[in-house]
Amino acid sequence: MAVLLWIVLLSAGVSLSQAQESFSKLPDIYKRGVELSLHMFNDHHSIKNHYIFFKSIHQAEIEAGFDVKYIYHNFYLKATECKRGTENTDATTCGFRNDRPVVDCVICYKISAGEINDKPKPYLNCMHRRLLSKESKREREIGCFRVGFGHLTPTPVAFTGS
Repeated sequence: MAVLLWIVLLSAGVSLSQAQESFSKLPDIYKRGVELSLHMFNDHHSIKNHYIFFKSIHQAEIEAGFDVKYIYHNFYLKATECKRGTENTDATTCGFRNDRPVVDCVICYKISAGEINDKPKPYLNCMHRRLLSKESKREREIGCFRVGFGHLTPTPVAFTGS
């Protein structure tokens, strides 16, 4: 029984390190969006545990010229064992909670001169993956369109990370 527990703990650690490695491989403009998303998500009053980046699903960007880009990023967050509100907690050192579903997030934002713009306000939508429906996906498209993602070209140039 102790060996089985050790294997489970070891595999959880591998998943955490893989997630951290996946995050570290993201281009900086996508990392900034994930960091903004984590800040906004983890600050929400209903969140009990810290969440961290788990996996990138889809990335796209539109070059608008004059060092301006519109960014779309769909990714997963996963709950950790660290409770929210604990002081000096580095959630990346906590193991994943496998009893919680992954959270599917989309963030769309405008970036100029390498910085995320406040106007238009970045659009963030996160929900448990199992609750994602056609309607909620359509709401995400509308939210990203309002940020300005859809007004430049009918289909964004896709960039798929590993």
